[in-house]
Amino acid sequence: MAVSSSSIRMVAIISLIFATLMSVASSQSMAPAPTPTSDGTTIDQAIACTLMLLALVLTYIIH
Repeated sequence: MAVSSSSIRMVAIISLIFATLMSVASSQSMAPAPTPTSDGTTIDQAIACTLMLLALVLTYIIH
């Protein structure tokens, strides 16, 4: 079973096109993730201030 030279050329051309498209598709990088707007320290500080204020009010009421 002989393979014609034109079919070999077609397979080679299709392979090159496919390889080129795959390299272009894989070369696109994802955008970096945005930085977090709050890392939790602000929320922790607000809770701590609220608890301190509550302790101050309770101390004032008890005495």
